[in-house]
Order: sequence, then structure tokens, then C-alpha cells
Amino acid sequence: MILTTTRICRILACVAALGQSMGSSSSSPSNSRKEDLLTSVSPAGVALAGPISQNDEVTVTRRGTGFANGIWLRIMPLGASITYGLTSSDGNGYRKYLRDMIVNYGNDVNMVGSRRNGTMEDNDVEGWPGYVIDQVHTKATTAVPKYKPNLVLINVGTNDCSGNIDLANAGDRMSGLLDEIFKGSPRATVILSTLLVRSDAEKQKCVLNVNSQFKSVAATQKANGRRIVVVDMQPPDGPTTAELVDGTHPTEAGYAKMATIWFNGIKQADKEGLLLTKEAIVGNPNGVPDRGVYG
Repeated sequence: MILTTTRICRILACVAALGQSMGSSSSSPSNSRKEDLLTSVSPAGVALAGPISQNDEVTVTRRGTGFANGIWLRIMPLGASITYGLTSSDGNGYRKYLRDMIVNYGNDVNMVGSRRNGTMEDNDVEGWPGYVIDQVHTKATTAVPKYKPNLVLINVGTNDCSGNIDLANAGDRMSGLLDEIFKGSPRATVILSTLLVRSDAEKQKCVLNVNSQFKSVAATQKANGRRIVVVDMQPPDGPTTAELVDGTHPTEAGYAKMATIWFNGIKQADKEGLLLTKEAIVGNPNGVPDRGVYG
């Protein structure tokens, strides 16, 4: 992205305004607005450190070079209730934890999707509580070609196990969803999550079966040249049964664990050279940049 003199001046003005407001209790910016400013693009790859509290000093630090030399990531979190952020106190689920990690690593991020949930500024998501793989596939048919993500994070299938829905063919349904994603956004890289642990022993047996199918499907897709990485959300790295609110959905600590696993999956994709620059979107759906600060 080319930074014009006007844009640089606007950024510096925002920094100055933030510093002034931090010194006045009557005009302190909201947490969401500070996050907005702190993740803005700034000259020469410099970004404000954040997020910060009301009492922190405003400093400017140089971030890392980022994934794939700092390309802009247009990320679609795709799935059901866990993707949506159900049971998290702020509705953000894993998304804000992950977004902050990526931005601090050196990439600008725009979360995309047809829905919004959570207190975070960039809260677009393609998460549909209660949906099974086929239903998410139907939503992806419209959402993926519209928003053209260059990174898709998939976690779906928990409800298939809960409803005992054609479990022997869960892998085939996931394969169809993956085909849809790569057709709708040819420059996408997919990070495919295994299902989380379940407290119920019978449901956990289903989870392990479906996870095995997902891994096999991903291996086949990768052998055929698809840009895909599988991340394992099972313990110990993923949420444990003690980190589930209701035997299915994560606690805050569980969502934070998920964010770390997603981040490491993106790092693996970068190591394999799978990440590509985002595709241009006609009409800028979902905001490009999103609400003025996201790519």
C-alpha cells in the first residue's frame, strides 16, 4: 500500500490527538477507539504498541516484519458457535486474541464476514451458532466470493457430532466446503481446525473420528496443490474439558488457547510459502479498508 503525504499527516494527527486525550480525564478515548488507532497503518512500517490502558503512555514501536513480508491479511473466521464467540464474556471468542497477535507480529488485518459479534472494533465474522457443515457450506457459497479472504479459519463439525448427522461422511462434506472456498476465493489459504474436546465421552469418540477424517481430507487437498494447513485443537495445546463452559464451548482461557494454535497454524502456512496477497474487491464489500483502518 502506498502512503500518501495526506494519509501520513492524518495518521500523525491521530497519534497526536490520542496523546492529548490521554492527558485529559474528561476526553479519554474509549477502549475500542484506542484499539482502532493503535492498529492503524503508520509510516515506514511503524505501528503504535497496543492495546493500552487509560494509564499507559503512548509510545511508537516498530513491529516485526509479519507473515509473508507483512502482506495485508483479509481473514474470514468461518464456522458455527465457537467461531461466533458464544460463551465468551465479550463475544469476541478467539478472534481478538488472534487479531492482536497478528497485528503485533507485523501484518495489517481485516476480519471479514456477513455478521458482526463482539466488542472488538473489527468484529466481522462468518459464524453461525447451531449450524452443521452443510449449512456453513451454504453460507460460504455467498460469503467467500463476496469478501475474497486470503486467509480462512475453519472450525465446524461440532454440531454434526451433537446431532449424530451422517458422521461417516463428515470428511466428504468438509471436502465439499473446501472446494467451495477455493473456488470462491482462488488466492485463499485455509487453516482447518480439528474439533475441540467434548466432556461427554460418546461425543468425544465422534470428535476423534471426525478429526481423523478432516486430517485425511486436508492431506488429499494438499497433495492436489491446495494451500491448506491443519491445526489440532485437542488437549493439551487446545482447550481441556476444564476449559469448557458447558462441555462444548470454551472459557476465556480456552479461546485464548485457540488463538495461539491458529497463530501457529498461520506461521506454518507462511513457512511453507502458502500465503498470498489479497484479491481486489469490486465495490469494497465489508469495507476495504474496513471503517477506515483495516485492509
